Amino acid sequence: MDEGKRRYRSNLEPGTPLWAGRRAMWRALGLSDADMEKPKIAVVNTSSELAICFAHLDGVAAEVKQAIRDAGAVPFEVRTAAPSDFMTSAGRAGAYILPARDLIANDIEVQVEGALLDGMVLLASCDKTAPGQTMAAARLNIPSIVVICGYQASGEYRGAHVDIEDVFLKSSYVTAGALTVDELAAMADNAIRSPGVCAGMGTANSMHMVTEALGMCLPGSAPVRADSATMLQGARAAGRRIVALVEEDLRPRDILTEAAIRNAVRMVLAVSGSINCVKHLQAIAVEAGLGTDVMALFQRMAREVPLLTDVRPNGPTLTEELEAAGGARAVLKRLERLLDPDPLTVTGRAMGDEVAAAPEPAGDTVRRLDDPLSDRPTINILRGTLLPGGGIVRLGGRGARKMQHRGPARIYASRDEAVAGIRAGEVRPGDVIVLRGLGVKGGPGMALTSAVVFALDGAGLIEEVAVITEGQVSGLVNKGLVVAEASPEAAAGGPLAALEPGDEIEIDVTEGRVDLLVGEDSFAARGIDAGRFGLEAPAGWLDIYRRTVGPVHEGAVLTRPDKT
Repeated sequence: MDEGKRRYRSNLEPGTPLWAGRRAMWRALGLSDADMEKPKIAVVNTSSELAICFAHLDGVAAEVKQAIRDAGAVPFEVRTAAPSDFMTSAGRAGAYILPARDLIANDIEVQVEGALLDGMVLLASCDKTAPGQTMAAARLNIPSIVVICGYQASGEYRGAHVDIEDVFLKSSYVTAGALTVDELAAMADNAIRSPGVCAGMGTANSMHMVTEALGMCLPGSAPVRADSATMLQGARAAGRRIVALVEEDLRPRDILTEAAIRNAVRMVLAVSGSINCVKHLQAIAVEAGLGTDVMALFQRMAREVPLLTDVRPNGPTLTEELEAAGGARAVLKRLERLLDPDPLTVTGRAMGDEVAAAPEPAGDTVRRLDDPLSDRPTINILRGTLLPGGGIVRLGGRGARKMQHRGPARIYASRDEAVAGIRAGEVRPGDVIVLRGLGVKGGPGMALTSAVVFALDGAGLIEEVAVITEGQVSGLVNKGLVVAEASPEAAAGGPLAALEPGDEIEIDVTEGRVDLLVGEDSFAARGIDAGRFGLEAPAGWLDIYRRTVGPVHEGAVLTRPDKT
């Protein structure tokens, strides 16, 4: 065999044991001699029957595989974990959700790098799939393209629009007596009308928009209705394009530059994306070998990028309306003069060229930079004596929002404990609820704490009480003054570990501060016993994660050898 036929890394040296075993396996799968010499493409599928988010992906994978074959390559479908917030969060208070992101990245590495495949098509769906897949692409650095697999159709209840956000929010109203269980069940029964991710600017759609801003999917990919003709057409186009990417040897690290990360930050700010995007972008930067401080980027750029669209929960705009207006491509077009134009995209062209060629958005669903919905920063990074690593406050939409709060700490060690305290009347106007022991190490895995926010809303306290949580908050949460992903966490020896009930805390979103109003000497005298915070993880993935994960403000990635 001449050298030209072995230019793909998947073509092993003929006559070697690995070549012989590989040939036997692939011959049994039906591959021909000609197939053996073609590029081998992984189609990474997060299909699962546990949640509607993923129910259509097997069909999408089939379309992608056929397009790859038609383009002259051989597809191999591989599966990964498929975490869904509404399913996977049932166990251990949501501790499995964030670690699933890194499990996806590692799962891809094992299957694709272990087999020395030549490229990847990544089918992105629910919250952790797009970041986990993009992290793997950056790590492996083989030609890769993301397919955005779309959002679900929403329903109707009593003549009004209803979606999963409404069901999620109104679940807290049952205990408060504002809604019956039967009414909530009826809403849930009508909220979802098709496969796909949660409608609205939650983490899934936010990360889909981010993926386009990074240049890792074809222009015009996000958001898109799941299983629509547009989505399937994009999937087939990605299947064809990956073969060209392999031939061109265009790799993720050619695309995922610091300038591309800056463009993605601009996207999140312009749409008031989920706060989860901050740590996911940081994790992608780490995997791409960049030294970028993503939280610092958000802090610096927050006042440069106004709010250009207010998709639910930020405002009344529906995801369908954003798609009709041009979606991510329309937002990038409006941001054109602020963007870094040089980063490459998976098309092989620069982002600036792609945006210049994009049509002008119609209507005012996506506003112009000189006529924004709001100039108020949408993603706010707060640091201070209590949180030197930082915490994040999301302020989407145009309505008035609370920007300052000062009050005594009311400390809880779990989501359920805090919800019970709210229901029992322990929480009073002016309090600062602090949820600690719930971070990436303490949770472990960042327990999901959205229910606390919803309980405050149901109790009529959402504007009277502030929340500081080490846990994660759903991208569908956009009410009250909530400082999420507080870092460093108590279990890592952060100042939160020495906090005592009644300590006065001051939060100022405008100034970007969250401070403990306790004398420095008296606070230092308390000492910090980090070991008493958090839960012991059972032997298994959560224990591995707890022992190896880094702080959330550094992306919550698994610790590198040079960081130990």
